[in-house]
Amino acid sequence: MRMAPILAAMAAGVTLSICQTMTAHSANERLSGPPTSASPAPLHLRFGDLTLPPMAYTKFCLNYRDECRPRLLFRGGPVHLTEARWKDLKEVNETVNSSIVPEPNELGLAAETWLIDPARGDCNDYAVSKRHRLLSRGWPQRALLLGEVVTVWGKRHLVLVVRTQSGDLVLDNLTAQIRPWPRAPYRWIRIQSPSDPRYWNFVAPRSV
Repeated sequence: MRMAPILAAMAAGVTLSICQTMTAHSANERLSGPPTSASPAPLHLRFGDLTLPPMAYTKFCLNYRDECRPRLLFRGGPVHLTEARWKDLKEVNETVNSSIVPEPNELGLAAETWLIDPARGDCNDYAVSKRHRLLSRGWPQRALLLGEVVTVWGKRHLVLVVRTQSGDLVLDNLTAQIRPWPRAPYRWIRIQSPSDPRYWNFVAPRSV
């Protein structure tokens, strides 16, 4: 059974340095069904020009080659958000958020390393771990995109964007909620290309 459509939208699109690591686990933030929005904004983020990936992502691909190699595209585009897939998203988001102890990188870009399922880590580790677990559950690579944003307090931050036909959803270590992307209070910078995870695009400015 397919879930009800979710309204979501987009925003704009520099470099990842210090990201946020605080996680939220309050019960009243957890959702039993997919998020909805009354916003008239577009369902999906819009891709702009190609740009360089974050430096730490290049190092990540050297350490985790299978995570970055292009996989066959049997069908293009976002996936259907079925009940089983919604359950996957909730389980993976909650498990990763609770299993990694938040630990910010205080040494800057030179010391930044993205790790899958570390005992302690920052936003980058949460995002790549969620993507890895969903890939392991059979999710198509084209629907699981790492996205770089800037928080309202001016810090670079990494999230996982899940592309569904109901809209782009954001899995984030700063909240237990899975939110449509326009409800995530961020300025969008760049995102992986759905056609090839080695390439990144700027996020184009929002247009309603």
